[in-house]
Formats: sequence, structure tokens, C-alpha cells
Amino acid sequence: MAALQLFFLLITQICISNAQQNRNSINISVGSSLSPSTNKSFWLSNSGQFAFGFYQYGNGFALGIWFEKIQQKTVIWTANRDDQPLSNDVTLILNRDGLVLQQKQGLQVPITGVSLPAAAASASMLDSGNFALYHSNSTIIWQSFDHPTDTILPGQHVMSGHSLVSGVSSMNHSSGRFQLIMQLDGNLKQYPLGITISPYYGYWSSGTQDKSKNSSLNLDENGQLYLLNSNGSIMKTIFDGQSQSQQFNNFAYRFTIDVDGILRLYSHNLVQNSSWVAEWISTRNKCDPVGLCGLNSYCTVNNISQETDCSCLPGFDFIDHNQKSFGCQRNSGIDSCKSDHEKAFRVAEFDVLEWENNSYSVVYYMNKTECQEDCLRDCNCMVALFENQHCSKQMVPLRFAKPHTSALIKTIVKVPNNGGGDYGTNSNMPLKKGHKRKNITVFVLVCIIIALTILLFSLFFLYRKQFKSYKNVPNEKTLIVHDILALRSFSLRELEISTSGFIHKLGRGSFGTVFKGTINLPNGERAIAVKRLEKVVVAEGEIEFQNEMKTIGRTHHRNLLRLLGYCHEGSNRLLVYDYMSNGSLANFLFKSEIKPNWKERVSMAFGIAKGILYLHEECENQIIHCDINPNNILIDENRVVKIADFGLAKLLMPDQTRTTTGIKGTRGFVAPEWHKNMPITSKADVYSFGVVLLVIISCRPHVDVNVHEREAILVDFTYECVKANQVRNLVQLNDDDEDVEEEELVRMVKIGLWCIEEEPTIRPAMKKVVAMFEGTVDIPLPPGVASYNSANSSNNIGGVTM
Repeated sequence: MAALQLFFLLITQICISNAQQNRNSINISVGSSLSPSTNKSFWLSNSGQFAFGFYQYGNGFALGIWFEKIQQKTVIWTANRDDQPLSNDVTLILNRDGLVLQQKQGLQVPITGVSLPAAAASASMLDSGNFALYHSNSTIIWQSFDHPTDTILPGQHVMSGHSLVSGVSSMNHSSGRFQLIMQLDGNLKQYPLGITISPYYGYWSSGTQDKSKNSSLNLDENGQLYLLNSNGSIMKTIFDGQSQSQQFNNFAYRFTIDVDGILRLYSHNLVQNSSWVAEWISTRNKCDPVGLCGLNSYCTVNNISQETDCSCLPGFDFIDHNQKSFGCQRNSGIDSCKSDHEKAFRVAEFDVLEWENNSYSVVYYMNKTECQEDCLRDCNCMVALFENQHCSKQMVPLRFAKPHTSALIKTIVKVPNNGGGDYGTNSNMPLKKGHKRKNITVFVLVCIIIALTILLFSLFFLYRKQFKSYKNVPNEKTLIVHDILALRSFSLRELEISTSGFIHKLGRGSFGTVFKGTINLPNGERAIAVKRLEKVVVAEGEIEFQNEMKTIGRTHHRNLLRLLGYCHEGSNRLLVYDYMSNGSLANFLFKSEIKPNWKERVSMAFGIAKGILYLHEECENQIIHCDINPNNILIDENRVVKIADFGLAKLLMPDQTRTTTGIKGTRGFVAPEWHKNMPITSKADVYSFGVVLLVIISCRPHVDVNVHEREAILVDFTYECVKANQVRNLVQLNDDDEDVEEEELVRMVKIGLWCIEEEPTIRPAMKKVVAMFEGTVDIPLPPGVASYNSANSSNNIGGVTM
């Protein structure tokens, strides 16, 4: 404990010392601002060596820190690095809450976090390359040195549990494909980004595991790169730096995880103004970084230029020839599981290629020829590794392929016969001729006799074989193929990185808070929404939680939000979804300047109905949503509605038809039975949908305090309009001339009123609701309307007879 206190005291003293040494830098007062559209787009350090401000990025700008005085204006830090390029009308403002980006439309994005430990009084771009915010007592309350991206400078540290993440390219400083982590066990180690951290995936390390906890990576002014332990002693020197006689003040240093996944310590002679020189490099083998090439491809090095390239496996071609790191896909349309697949394929052998071992089947005591024949017969096997009489069979996709030096490992690849001599685009790996099967007449005759005598059994066996579940190799590297294709399990660290520390909050719902992030996929970067669950499923066991996630992952419908993956570390439960650029239905209906037209409203309502029907009757396990409301319905870029948060309430087993659980849902949208301690069935969702339908029709909230009291509660106002034969008063349109078919409006209102009937058994099932939308069933007068109209002799709505 004393050692830990000493360590943090040392770090605190260093920070205070740096603050005192640099406090004479140019002072930036509260109220100061920058904008890329003005001549004040950055703030310089006192010496002019560093600049903080806007730099050109893509078709817009980014906010960061760079070397300004040297010819190569190298970017060393970027704020909110994974956000889209900023427009030229954005303004950076320093206020008491910190640095804030002010968009023209009024949106404010915090740069220095949501809350500072104290009010900001000023800021400085220091000559160390650190941008700092100060309290009125001159203490640093925020600094860029505490939030490195891909680079550290002299005087900067990477503390235990923190990381550096490479950029995408020299011009794109968004999160790339590699990370360097200062691990809690004292080891400094590199991994590909976007995977579950495991020793197997590491490709460089300092070799200091279990030597010290709370250690840190440090770079000093003479270029020495070293690890400090918790006592403040040097645990390991990675690079010695320059001797004192070399006037190190004339040199600038930076330590960077480069876009190719390799660590480099650079120096720059400030006197000669030369280029950056790599003083130290983590590896000379440029194919060492795991994940340098995408799925079904492998890394090669050009013997002349020494540059890396990616090549496809035999029978595969690049997804995008301009972005080879995206990986490869099959260039043949042949189905490897057809009954004649042995004729359609042959096997080829690589001598020097290996990849991640995710075998679905390992057969022991085979020779190489038997391994080749076994893979050729197995319609699921596309590649196999043969080593020490073990035949490890794998399906595609393959990842993390690279050359290896072991002569004992043989790589067997199944190649389509119609591919001729095509062994993949840009392939330069030594490839042996395919295995030629011997013509054993007796064996063939026996096979023919067996095939004729037990034909039916053979056909059944082939059918079963296609879908056979193979026993997985029991180790941490094994992945279940159908789970890979359905859901991905994320680590908490991965999601912290992808969301930049959960700072971009999209909103908060009944189940938790949603944050925006990005993940890297073989075909590029993908925007995601990460929901951190706060009230549900936390108490459930790991197996129960994963089972629920897999159930949700098996749901596929146009009107359901796709679940990409989840995290279940300790008590943390997070869900990863596709990001919906148009936000929620609530924002679309209530906050947009232009309301959706009538046809769009009908289409959205119908889509929601079909999505709920799928959950109730068409997916493997019936799912009662329990919280259908406009905030849980999202809209994609094509204005297709997507129901979110389904499956987070109790999943019903096949023999269950109702559940009695605590009240869930959003006030105003929950069915009456929630408050009466009655069993909850799928009719609770029908009620919620009915209220949502009335909201869509009227384009107003279910409770609106800004209107007359009699119109405030939408359900009551709807009944009043029906009673007064003034249904059209419910509809808010963009244009008085917009066409709304009266009969369609009445049908929509009647559907909504049927759905919000007090008694659950009277409400229609969602299957019937969909039929009502389609017009295939008659819609009689809802009982609730009949009671309202009992005093009226004219039994019609809006002039249309019921």
C-alpha cells in the first residue's frame, strides 16, 4: 500500500513540476474561441513549436495538437478522434466548464469531458506539447497528456490500464486497427483492436508481466523510453536515449504506434530541420502485427521494396482492391456442400502459412494424405492445418493469417477446380500441386456397391452432415462459428475505446444509457450505439444472460433493430446495436421542423405492427417487449422504423403465455393490467402499440401541456374527437393541401382504439392488427367508442359510417 502511495505521489509531483515550469506560457482566457473559418484557427505554444486548434481532415476539419515549427506538421493528438469531420462553421469555446465545440445548429460537444473537478479559469498550449486547463489557483484540472491517442511526448506517461491506439492512415487519425496496452500486470503489450484481449492475440510485449502492478510507460527529454514500477524505479529500459553530450535539447522526440501496428520512437533534429528518424522499432518483420490483413488474406513482404502487401487465399479475391485490408471473399460460386463437392474441389498445400486456430474439428493420428482427403470429403472444411499427426479442420472466414517458419506445419487449402491455376489475387506464396487421388479400383467398386445398396441412408447422411455440429476444441481461442455470424462478445475495454470512454451520450431510456461509438470491420468503420444496462439482467448469471442475447441475436426482421453483440464482464452488461442516423420516432415526430407526411405515417405504423407481430408469433421464442413507445422506435437512413430494446424484459418459454413481473414500460404507454397486478400477456404490447399509433396519427406526444386542457391527454382527446365526429382534428399536417384519405384515417383511428381497450381479452392480437392494416378484415366499432357514442344517434366518425 505504501509503495502504491509513493508511486502516485511521484506522478503528482511530476505533474505539479510540469505545471510550474510551463505556467509562463501564453495564457488563454475564458471566453476565447477558435474557428476554422477565421484567421484564428489555432493557439501556439510560447516557442511556437506546438499548435492546438483545427487542422484539415477529409472534407472538413479536426481538432488536435501538432508540431507547427517543423516542416512536417505531424499531428500528435486529436480530440474526439472518431467523430466525423467538422464543418467550417464550428466554433471552439473555452468556458468555465472546459472546451466545448459549438455547432451552428446549436449542438454543443464537450472536448474535455462532461464535468471537470473545478471551474476552468484559463488554458495554455505548453512547450511540452501538452494542452492544459487551469483552475484559478493555477492547478491543472485537465490536460491532453492524460488522454493520449497514438503518440506520447517527453514528459508524458501511459498509466496502468491505459492504451495507445493507432490511426487509420497518415492523414486519417481516427482509431485504426492496433492498440498498445499498459496492462495491470505490468506488461506492455500490443494487440489488434476490436478483439477480446487474450495472450494468444498479442504480437509484441515488453516481457514484464507479473513484475509490478501500477506500472507506467515513460518517455524523457533525451529520448529514453522506459517502464516505471509502482515504487518509481525503472523496471525496464526499452531505449537508452541519447548521451548527454549530444545536446538533446536540439532534438524532438515522439513515441508512436503507427498505422501498420509497429511501435517506433522517432527523433527530429530541430537545428537541421530534417525528417523524422526512427531511433527504435519494435520489430523488423512488418508482417508481425496480428490483423494487418483482413479475413481470408495473409501478409507478404516485397523482397525489393520491403513494403507489406496483402494476398488472398486460393479461390478468394479482394472485397475491395483499393482497400486490401478489408479482406477477401470467395471468387467461385461453387457450393462446397453439394453432393458432388469432391469433384468440384481439389486441395492445395502451403508450406509457410498459418492463421488463428479456430478449429471446429481435430482428428488425431492421421498422416498428411489422410488429412487432405478428410478435408476434401468434409463439405464444411475449407482449410486445415497438419502438424504432428493432428489434422485441424476449419471453416471460413479465416483471420490473422501470416507466414511462419516451422517446417512441421503444413497448410491445406481446398481450391475450386474451375479456378484453374488461380491461387488468389496477388499471391506469391510457394504453393505445391494439389493432391492427386490414386485410382484404386477395388475401393471405388466397394463404394459404388455401398452407395447403391444404402442409397436412402446415404442421402439422409449427406443431409445431416451438412448441418452437423462439430465438437469444438476446448481452448480460449475457439469460437463457435454460428455465434460469430450472429453475435459478437465484446470486452468492456473494447467498448470503452470504441466510445472514447462513453462520452458521446445519445440518450437515456428505461433500461439504461446509450452512447455512440465506432468499430472496425473488414469492410470499413461502422457506427454503433452502445447501451449500458442499469436496471435489468445484471443479477442474472452469465449463462442465462448469454442465452437471452443469443435468442435476441437470432431475431431477424426488417423492423427490428439489429443487435451486433454484447459485453458481460463482472456486473457490467452492455449491448451493441447498429447506429440509427435519424434518431428516435419521438424526435422525428415532435422535434423535426417538417412532420412526416401522411403516407409516411401509415408506413411507419404498419412497420411497427409487423415488427411486434414477429416478436409475438414468428420468432423462435415469443418476446413480449413491455416498453413500446416512440423513444424505443428508431429510424434508419431510409426512414425504415426499427423497434429497439426488445428482449430485455422476461423472455417467454414455449409453454408460457403470460408473466407476472414488476411494472415495466413508459408512463402513458403501459397497459392498465400493469397497475392491477394482473398477468401480463402479449396484449400489453398491443395496448402500447395503440397509443403509439395515435401518437403517429397526430404527430404529438401522448401528454401535451402546451395545448388546451381538454386536448392535453391524447387518448381522451381522441375519444372526444370521435364523439364530435371531428377525427380530422387529430391530424397535424405540413400543408393544408396535403391529401389524407378519410376512410384510411378512420381505419387507423379505429385500430388504435381497439388496441387501447381496457380489457386485455378484447384487444386484438397483433396478427389481426396487421390484417386490419392490410384491409383484409372488417373493423367493427370498438366497445370504447360505443360507450362514448351511446348518447348519439348518428353512429359515425368524421362523417364516415362505422
